[in-house]
Amino acid sequence: MNLLVRYWWVVWLAGLIVFALLRIPHAPLAIKDVPGGILDHQAAGTAVEVWRIQQAWKDAGLLGHARWGMIGDFVFIGVYGLGCILAGLFFRAQPPAWLRRLGWVALVSGLVFLVTDYGETIAQFIQLVQFAGNDTLAALAAFLQPIKIAAWIIASLAVLSGIVVRRMTRGNA
Repeated sequence: MNLLVRYWWVVWLAGLIVFALLRIPHAPLAIKDVPGGILDHQAAGTAVEVWRIQQAWKDAGLLGHARWGMIGDFVFIGVYGLGCILAGLFFRAQPPAWLRRLGWVALVSGLVFLVTDYGETIAQFIQLVQFAGNDTLAALAAFLQPIKIAAWIIASLAVLSGIVVRRMTRGNA
């Protein structure tokens, strides 16, 4: 078995660490005018709303936090998404059948998370760098946000469930 697949958990845990570290640039973005912080920017849906949010961050001196937060998001998406995919590949090759099914769920939902979150974050980042809202990009980010959140939750639960199932079945062997 490929070493990367065998040690999937290192990549997956690294993704969780990056996620935790993203609180540093993301937390200050939740201000009075943008209470949901980065999540509000993702869900804005229109150029006008994106511009309003970005202007509020600019007025608060937070555009740098937003940029670094989104750059950090790119790292998190890649590492965590890859970790879920590798976990799925690993679990698919293990008995029992229930673990193999969880492997498929982790693999597919990890891939969906990777694609949708990258699409959303690229759409956000373009608007942030241009300091201008774009209706098409804002609508794309808003459309992808709930899909990526659902995929992230499903992938995470599949990986955690896979860990539990594997530990329980190995203990019975």
